[in-house]
Amino acid sequence: MEETDQHLTYSGRDEGYRLGYTDGYRIGGCEAIVKHVAEESYSLRNMKVVYVPQGFDAIDLGVSETLRHLVKVFVKASADEMLTTVKKEKPDLVLVMNGLHVFPPTHHDHLDQIRKMGIKTAIWFADDPYFTDDTASNALHYDYVFTHEQNCVAFYQTQGCSHVYYLPLAMTPLTFHPKRVAPKYVSDVCFIGNAFWNRVTLFDALAPYLATKKTIIAGGHWDRLSSYSLLQDKIVNGWVPIEETANYYNGAKIVINVHRPHEAGSDNRNGRNITGCSINPRTYEIAGCGTLQITDIRQDLTSYYRPGYDIETFTSPDELQEKIEFYLQHEEERRTIALRSLKTTRSKHSYTDRLKRLLEVVRSK
Repeated sequence: MEETDQHLTYSGRDEGYRLGYTDGYRIGGCEAIVKHVAEESYSLRNMKVVYVPQGFDAIDLGVSETLRHLVKVFVKASADEMLTTVKKEKPDLVLVMNGLHVFPPTHHDHLDQIRKMGIKTAIWFADDPYFTDDTASNALHYDYVFTHEQNCVAFYQTQGCSHVYYLPLAMTPLTFHPKRVAPKYVSDVCFIGNAFWNRVTLFDALAPYLATKKTIIAGGHWDRLSSYSLLQDKIVNGWVPIEETANYYNGAKIVINVHRPHEAGSDNRNGRNITGCSINPRTYEIAGCGTLQITDIRQDLTSYYRPGYDIETFTSPDELQEKIEFYLQHEEERRTIALRSLKTTRSKHSYTDRLKRLLEVVRSK
């Protein structure tokens, strides 16, 4: 074997050993956190609930599996099958997730028929405030309105809704949990999501730096980048299934989280320009994988995480680059924050917590 080839072989082995050791250390720490966080407690409610999913796989899975443990009878039905299923099952509650995009034109009429049968209906909006041009009228067809966006509570009240509640989203450990992944998912820096224009601006600014790192950017419309040619070999184009998303999060040293813009006309239907102040489900999902997250700042963030303790934040491309570089060079600090984030999320931000609150509201009114 040539000396150079031998050197490369040994270097590859050393790198593989180092990565394996580091990943093993991370997984061990994560397993200790998961083991010591108290198991979720379920108290079965004497209710029959029909759940109508939106097609947000991670959210729908979390809600479905949690409701199975919280109510005596759980039935899932597509939007097209909702009315037929309700007539057959006669549930106590019909819970609809989001009610947009994949729902038929007859959905509102079917809801009105269900309410005339004396059956309670509830909607949990998970896309606020980005489609409020549509949800403004949708909300009026439900007895209870829950929204993950705090700034939309007053909005729905002004539309004439009597029972409106702020209910943040969460993460499901069925999908977003610490695990070892294949080498193709391993990165220094990762971002999963579509190329909304605020994200394009940020990644164009970071492109020269990210080009020098093992970077993965996955999602749609990233050809919007002015620097596309510089980052092209780091981009995975198209929709990313939730299992793949969890793999990318687990394989990354750092995951960037950037909320989408709320302004009307920026890939949104938010003509009233309601500001987004609440955090997205990605915040909880990244944390659930035991990976360091650096996120832009939403007003409501500090209600759920402590910047510098169990999450990191940025306000500009320069600050983000500086923090990425710092945490890539300081493994112990990076791992410590990630483990704290996992503990916070497992302890406080489950769908069990959220759905207990939702069911208590419905039962008390």
